[in-house]
Amino acid sequence: MLQQFDERNRDLIVNVNGKLLHRDEAGVSPFDSAVQGGDAVWEGLRLYDGPIFKLREHLARLRSSALALAFAEIPSDEEIIGEIRRTIVANGMRDGVHIRLTLTRGVKVTSGMDPRLNQSGPTLIVLAEHKAPVYERSGLRLITSSLRRFGPDTLDPKIHHANLLQSILAKIEANAAGADDALMLDPRGFIAETNATNVFFVRDGVVMTSRTVACPEGITRATVLDLCAEHDIPSRVDDLSLTEAYRADEAFCTGTMGELASVTEIDGRVIGDGSPGPLTKRLSDLYSELTAREGVVLVGGEA
Repeated sequence: MLQQFDERNRDLIVNVNGKLLHRDEAGVSPFDSAVQGGDAVWEGLRLYDGPIFKLREHLARLRSSALALAFAEIPSDEEIIGEIRRTIVANGMRDGVHIRLTLTRGVKVTSGMDPRLNQSGPTLIVLAEHKAPVYERSGLRLITSSLRRFGPDTLDPKIHHANLLQSILAKIEANAAGADDALMLDPRGFIAETNATNVFFVRDGVVMTSRTVACPEGITRATVLDLCAEHDIPSRVDDLSLTEAYRADEAFCTGTMGELASVTEIDGRVIGDGSPGPLTKRLSDLYSELTAREGVVLVGGEA
């Protein structure tokens, strides 16, 4: 487990509905929808030497998720950007920062699941932490979870919601097996994603990833596919079985918190030669170059 307490985060200032509070004083109401039923949407952002990478894309996904959950009110992008700016300024942050952005349906007038009990508007939480990419670069070990990822007929993964119990249960299985993360299948038995990331496989020079049937529309996933198209790297989006994973030459996971991380073992099978492959390394370098030159500057520039 690479995630550990970072001493720089001891006195974090957290933003809850515009109130800047020490991490030990910040809190949400027991009547808040996130507490009552996990009724919230979220995004993970990363700050790279000033700019936030893919900020507009993340805010668009946050809004589309809130719309799908019929939130009565959704703050404008400019309102959200303003609160992110206030938070990173209050913490004196510029680089190596992960921002967890959560929007809940808000505080209820009384306990209950009915959204009509939410009558005071949404709750916006901005949590910015000093946090390096969370995965080991030498290669991850995955096991296949017994839990199936929901399809669109149960809980559509295109809603980036805060009910993460399915992922947590899969992570518990991975922990018990001594693996880094769990690979999750869709209801039909095809690969969806891991408990925390989108996943890619490389076979004969072709980069492959799952369709967004039972996995989120990942921002980093989309960026990798764009990089493939831009640099003439063959790619394929399709239903992928475990057999295709086992016989892959390379595999890697993608996500804002972990960027690109090589996978070198799945269910006891060594992937490729057991070390990060050449296409994984190339795409990781291209991704790093992209994050170094693109992004929205919130401090000392215009959003």
